[in-house]
Amino acid sequence: MVPTREEWQRCLEIRHTKAVQDKLSAARVAVCGLGGLGSAIAAALARVGIGRLHLIDFDRVELSNLNRQQYSLSQLGKPKPLAMKEEIARFAPYIQVDTDFVRLTEENIPVLLSKDEYICEAFDDPQEKAMLTDSVLTALSGKYLVGASGMAGFGDSNAVITRKITRNYWLCGDGISDAGDGIGLMAPRVMICAAHQANMIVRLILGEEQ
Repeated sequence: MVPTREEWQRCLEIRHTKAVQDKLSAARVAVCGLGGLGSAIAAALARVGIGRLHLIDFDRVELSNLNRQQYSLSQLGKPKPLAMKEEIARFAPYIQVDTDFVRLTEENIPVLLSKDEYICEAFDDPQEKAMLTDSVLTALSGKYLVGASGMAGFGDSNAVITRKITRNYWLCGDGISDAGDGIGLMAPRVMICAAHQANMIVRLILGEEQ
């Protein structure tokens, strides 16, 4: 049985208080990259009732993704933005989810992210991370950006932290670990970093960034 929008909203207000939920419900957040980090970030933000999510990725769900990404076997081959939208609809049916099945570039970032006040960088590739970060901080300087660096392997959970880099830019991770021989991307540590990013977005929306 699917609850009504009013029932669903009321449950969120009971858990979070109405004042908090009103702010979360009014927010627009973009998640750039929907792999292990981005899919977990999107799921966490949907569960707290973010009003509008913008999901962006150019990739499709593959079998090798399922060790750490929030997809199912039935979604193999689907574009990740559409697959993630399906997953969110299972537990947060009234979230507004916009999708773009496209690779972000320096040229399209200012247009695609223009309406999103809060932006999560969740790419795997270091060059794409740097490109998105530089583009947002220069072309979209009024936006809030939360990125990630260092969450591979199975090291100390407490080494994953959130740091403020500039006025509108926060970075989550241990800043060191990278995937390589003998150290891969594993669900627990990736999800710890994703939780840091999602929580930082919530704090920014609620004005608790300090």
